[in-house]
Amino acid sequence: MYCEYWKLKIPPFENVPNPRFVFYSPNHDESLMRLFYTVKGRKGACMLTGEVGCGKTTISNVFKEKLQNGKFNIGMITNPSLSSIELLQEILYQLGSDVHYSTKLQLIHALHDKVMENLKVGKETIVIIDEAHLIKEEETYEELRLLLNLQDNDRFLLTLILVGQPELKELIEKIPQFEQRIPIKYHLRPLNFIDTFKYIQFRLKKAGISKNIFTGDAAKRIYEYSGGIPRKINNICDMSLLAGFIDQARVIDKTIITKVIEDEG
Repeated sequence: MYCEYWKLKIPPFENVPNPRFVFYSPNHDESLMRLFYTVKGRKGACMLTGEVGCGKTTISNVFKEKLQNGKFNIGMITNPSLSSIELLQEILYQLGSDVHYSTKLQLIHALHDKVMENLKVGKETIVIIDEAHLIKEEETYEELRLLLNLQDNDRFLLTLILVGQPELKELIEKIPQFEQRIPIKYHLRPLNFIDTFKYIQFRLKKAGISKNIFTGDAAKRIYEYSGGIPRKINNICDMSLLAGFIDQARVIDKTIITKVIEDEG
């Protein structure tokens, strides 16, 4: 609606995990590097946590996309609030196994067979559990822990990536035998002010405009309101571009940002 007015090719602040708009702050870059290190170093497991809207799912999608070269069989579970048996069934389904087993033992054997099948053709098996904090049953976490028993001499046969909100760390800490088997952990922090300003400029450029139409004072107000959370930054910037279009403004200044914040209540 406002793109033509601001000379944008596409909306720059959509809240979808589009790899095209991935902004690599130092924190985001390090989180991605730790995920790669977990896989390439065959470390077995990694846990990535962060506040709502910090970009965890986007990082997971970028990670998955960069591994799509035929050497990896990746199963990504986005709704893990399942029973332990249902979760095993979903993992097998996401890994491409057409199985209809209903007992836990059958499912464990089927998963072992899938992992060994991948190994024979030179593929690494990766299981990514997004929104892992939604798992409330300790039994389900126990099944995930047991996945790390898939080993061959000196290496893990499967890599488990847990992604979730900060409470995931607390849930895992209640299961010491699981927590101790996750060697790599990282908490994705919000953007600082400088990175918030760079983030806004970056997304505008990706959307087709090189000049920064947000003033420095506007960016500072956005940072204060959002706390550096990318999802909140996107929301306020999107509505500010609409408000600026309605007012026929030349730039987005602090006054427009303040008005949009007040309108949101």
